[in-house]
Amino acid sequence: MPNPDSPAPLPRTLIVMGVSGCGKTLIGNLLAERLGGVCEDADDFHSAANKQKMGAGIPLTDEDRWPWYAALRARIEEMREQTPLYILACSALKEIYREKLRADDAASDMIFVHLKGPKEVIFSRMAKREGHYMPVTLLDSQFAILEESADLWNVSLEQTPEEIVEEVVKRLGRA
Repeated sequence: MPNPDSPAPLPRTLIVMGVSGCGKTLIGNLLAERLGGVCEDADDFHSAANKQKMGAGIPLTDEDRWPWYAALRARIEEMREQTPLYILACSALKEIYREKLRADDAASDMIFVHLKGPKEVIFSRMAKREGHYMPVTLLDSQFAILEESADLWNVSLEQTPEEIVEEVVKRLGRA
């Protein structure tokens, strides 16, 4: 019989999502450290051609993204064999992209944590980044395709990273 005092089980996968520059990788890594999981950045799975295209200031098309999302889903399945909690920092801006990541998972198996904030705040963060292939000029294109849905856990990025992590941990019933 389950112990009523024990916390609810963690989802198998957390997707920390949002537009470029919102802090997905930082928050994902902090959550992995706090919850005992593994975090990876979806950007590391982009093809060289996709990175080159974005680096040139050209937004990706859905056709550019489909092989990437297939690779990400395969990685989710692979990592579930290696860690009890897999965290993926991934933009996942459209509902169809999130569906590609979720596949046939139950809602409780994958949670999308949306780091949400004003364009001006994110723009100023992106402008300070060095060595990232994603130029700040593509931020408008990211906001243009962002589709919010009822299943997203919206978390304000206008908090400290520690406050963001604490909010997510509380929502997971782990505080």
